[in-house]
Amino acid sequence: MAAPESNVDDVVAVPLRHPWRWISGGIATALLLSFIWAVYSAESIQHEIVTKFLFDHRILEGMLVTLWVTVVCMTFGVILATILAIMKLSVNPLLRWLATGFIEFFRGTPLLLQIVFWGYLGIIFPEIFLGIPFTDIVFFRDQTSDVIPAIVAGIIALSLNEAAYSAEIVRAGILSVDSGQVEAAKSLGMSSGYTMRKIVLPQAMRVIIPPIGNEFIGMLKNTSLLQVIAVAELYTRASTISSANLAQIELLVVSGFWYLVMTTVLGFPQRALERRYGRGFAVVGGRAAPRAFKVGRR
Repeated sequence: MAAPESNVDDVVAVPLRHPWRWISGGIATALLLSFIWAVYSAESIQHEIVTKFLFDHRILEGMLVTLWVTVVCMTFGVILATILAIMKLSVNPLLRWLATGFIEFFRGTPLLLQIVFWGYLGIIFPEIFLGIPFTDIVFFRDQTSDVIPAIVAGIIALSLNEAAYSAEIVRAGILSVDSGQVEAAKSLGMSSGYTMRKIVLPQAMRVIIPPIGNEFIGMLKNTSLLQVIAVAELYTRASTISSANLAQIELLVVSGFWYLVMTTVLGFPQRALERRYGRGFAVVGGRAAPRAFKVGRR
């Protein structure tokens, strides 16, 4: 006996129409273009100076330093943040207290203060030495300013500060994974470390990536604070040039342009990672969202 023909309707996706979104987007675009035109047409800005220094080798070198410092600080920061998040979720109260104390300290003090502290560490401790405590045995001794130059001090300050903020992001991502999967892994004999690396963290990345991407962009802009300890990043180079030719506004436009270019470019790998770890979810504008459907006959 032949099976009856199925009368199940097809499900067809239909794009949502929201005219006010287009209207508000058009208004925002018009305002942005108006601002750009106002800056471009301002008589107080010498555009020939902007054009002259836009691709100046000193500006480009400062931009490379900014990118390098950002990548290094985010790498160290995220690694330390993952360790802190695991410590804060540990059943060991000592580990939880240490992680909590670290996070609260670095989140509770201004980033600029931390940068200045590490930058002028040589004033507090003129020498750094490594040896056996309470004895005269010293394996290493050198000037603090030689061991921790300005750029190293800036990397330490930014990395520790970033770790404190990112630790809560990583912890939230870990908590978003169903605890039943961890219990299932343990029942199969998997160790806690293996479960964390192979099961929990890969699934937590869907929650971790978007805010970490924002932290990455924020880190890139925070590198401008390293000017106070004379790190030759983009803003420091622009300030040095403007102090010589007194074209402060023009050099601000130049540095602002390159910061905007860098943050825009860094958005592409972030969205690619979001798509990769967001597989299996309906994504609209980078966020998980329900799809719109209509029913129609075949």
